[in-house]
Amino acid sequence: MPGAKEISVRCCFFLMFPVMSFVAWSGSFLAQQTQLPSGPRINFEEILRREDGDHDRKVTKQEFKGPVRLFERLDRNRDQVLTEEDFDRVGDLTERRIRIPDDVTVVRDVVFGTGGGRDLKMHIVLPAESDRQLRPAFVWIHGGGWQSGSKEGGLAQVIPLVRSGFVGATIEYRLTGEAPFPAQIEDCKCAIRFLKAHAQKYGIDPNRVAVGGSSAGGHLVALLGTSGGEKSLEGNGGWPDQSSRVHAVLDLYGPTDFRAFVTTSGYERHNQDGSPESKLLGGGEVLSSPDQIGIVNPITYVDSDDPPFLIIHGSNDRTVPLNQSTLLHDALKKAGVSAQLKIIEGGGHGGPEFSTEEIRDLEKTFLSQLLRSDDLPAAKTNP
Repeated sequence: MPGAKEISVRCCFFLMFPVMSFVAWSGSFLAQQTQLPSGPRINFEEILRREDGDHDRKVTKQEFKGPVRLFERLDRNRDQVLTEEDFDRVGDLTERRIRIPDDVTVVRDVVFGTGGGRDLKMHIVLPAESDRQLRPAFVWIHGGGWQSGSKEGGLAQVIPLVRSGFVGATIEYRLTGEAPFPAQIEDCKCAIRFLKAHAQKYGIDPNRVAVGGSSAGGHLVALLGTSGGEKSLEGNGGWPDQSSRVHAVLDLYGPTDFRAFVTTSGYERHNQDGSPESKLLGGGEVLSSPDQIGIVNPITYVDSDDPPFLIIHGSNDRTVPLNQSTLLHDALKKAGVSAQLKIIEGGGHGGPEFSTEEIRDLEKTFLSQLLRSDDLPAAKTNP
C-alpha cells in the first residue's frame, strides 16, 4: 500500500497441521520463534487444555509436563505460574516487531463479547487524527487450522488499509481446543455486531464492513459472507440487536466443502480423527459427520443477497485443495453474486506469491469499492 513500506503486509503462513504430541510440540517450540524471538506463540487455551489439571486457568511448574526451560520462557512475569497475563504480553512484543506508524493508533484488547463464559477481545486500529468522517471497516480473521493462531498477526494486515481510509480490527475467536464449531463463527459474528453497535465511537460506517482471512480464517470470512441472517450461527455473545452481515469478503485459500476436501486425492489424511477438520466438527472421522459437514460449509448458505467476494488460492496448495475455492466461486456465480477467483499458478498455502504487487493491487482494488459507498450493491441489513 502507498506509504506503508515499513510494514510487512503479508502474514499468510497459517498452516493447518494436526496437533503434535506434547513432547514433539515442546521440543520444537523454540525453533518456531521466527516472528517473535523473545515471546511465546503457543495459544494460552492450548496450554490450559493440556496442562491445567485442576481447571483453575493457571498452570504451575508442577503441573507443567514440558521442559523446565520452556516453562521459564513462557513465564514472562517470573511468578512461577502460567496465566493469561504471560500470553497477553505477546501483543506488546508484536507491536514492537511490527512498526506502528505515527498516523495510526492501536486500541488493544477491546472486549467485544463473551464466548464460553469468558471475554473475547479484538485490537482496533484507527487513524491517529480523526476527520469525523465515517469510514469503512476491514476485519481480519486469523488462520491456524481453527486450533492455533492469534489476533496479533492481523495488525500487519489492517494497518496499510487504515492508512488508506479504513478502520481496522483483528479479532480472536475460540479455538477447537476450547470448543468445536459453531463457537468460531459465533465469535466472529459477535465481533461484527460489536463494531456496528459501536460504529459512532470508532468512526465506522456500519453499512461498509469488509472481512478478510487466510486458511481457517478464509473459511470463517466466507461463512460470514454467505450466512448473514442465519440465526442458528449467531450465538449469544452480545449485541443481538445488530446485524452480522458483511459487505465484502476477501477469502485467501479457505476450506469450504469438507466432503470434497477429504476425498480429494492427496488430502485423504484430513478425514482422520485428530485432523484440524475433525476437531472443528467435534472429533471422529470427518465423513462420519455429514450433517456437520453441511453446517460448516459456506456454500450451504449461498444466495443472491451475498456480498462481493474476492477469492485467492494457489494452484499448488498442499494443505487446502484448490477445489475448495473453485466450488465456492462457482456457487456464488450461479447465485448471481459478484465473485472473482484468482488462481496463483504454482502458489502454495500462502507464501511470497501472495505478496506480489499484482496480488496486493488486486486486493486493494477490490476493497477500495468500500471507500465509495455509492458503488456498493444493495445488501440486506436485518439481523
